[in-house]
Amino acid sequence: MSELRASKPNPSRRRRRLRAAGALLERLTERDLDILEHLWEHRVFTTGQLAALHFSSLVVARRRLLRLHRFKAILRQRPAPGTGPIQFRWGLGPVGATALAARRGVTLKELGYREDKTVAYLLCQTVPHQLGVNEFFTRLHAHAQHPEARAALEQWWSEHRCHRAWGLHARPDAFGRWSEHLPGQPPLAVEFFLEHDTGTEPLSKVIAKLAGYSELAEATGMHTPVLFWLPNPDREAHLRRLLGTPPAPVATAVRAAPANFSTPHPTDLSHIAPDGPAGPIWLPAGTTGPRYRLAALADAWTTHDQPGATGTPPISGPRRD
Repeated sequence: MSELRASKPNPSRRRRRLRAAGALLERLTERDLDILEHLWEHRVFTTGQLAALHFSSLVVARRRLLRLHRFKAILRQRPAPGTGPIQFRWGLGPVGATALAARRGVTLKELGYREDKTVAYLLCQTVPHQLGVNEFFTRLHAHAQHPEARAALEQWWSEHRCHRAWGLHARPDAFGRWSEHLPGQPPLAVEFFLEHDTGTEPLSKVIAKLAGYSELAEATGMHTPVLFWLPNPDREAHLRRLLGTPPAPVATAVRAAPANFSTPHPTDLSHIAPDGPAGPIWLPAGTTGPRYRLAALADAWTTHDQPGATGTPPISGPRRD
């Protein structure tokens, strides 16, 4: 059963929260602030994901997250029995949001935070989908931290940030930029839109999303690849048969293992796919092979001269005006 409960609006409670936030700011480390920023931007993480993103071990992560929870900087929720893997899920708490607002020089209202909405979100049925999106980027981050890796997760935009930038045309689950420099090869970087597929939508609805990406390319000149991250090989094969050779650059891959957010380190998949989503698992639509490393998709469509290729890597940065 969930332990979440939103507090009722109360002037004296707001004053206490402001005092608590002021005291908390003096105790927060840069890592703590990064955790709060991540929770505000990406809404929900598991203990294992936050451990992979911000800590050297799961033990240290649990200890610090518990302390932040006691300060009411973060909220936690345990899935009800039978509804998902048993591991705490974390969201931004009211004192943490107040501290973030103070750090930015805005009010809590200007920040846009509401505790009741955060609590409601952590209890809703779409949380596993968001955890799956965040798992994709957590694995990329973890791969970039390997001592031998020469790679970086340079950008990671949330769905709502993408919606603000491109929502008139398309609404990806996330936008990212990944770079990698393999020995003996030139450095490569790719920007991409992520579509995290859980297998619950009809494939006709999944494919219909490409119309929005084509409109976006027409309106902005952005020919950014759309990556479909699929739950199993059968789903990928069926989707690829329906896709054919689409007008927009598209690549597909299958997750290395079923999403299991209860594992201590969900990024430890070396026995299945050593490099996770960074590795040679991506197959451009309309081709039969080879599969590409994520960064190498920067050249995939110029190599195959697919529709959408422009003679240069079919990517361009998001507009920031």
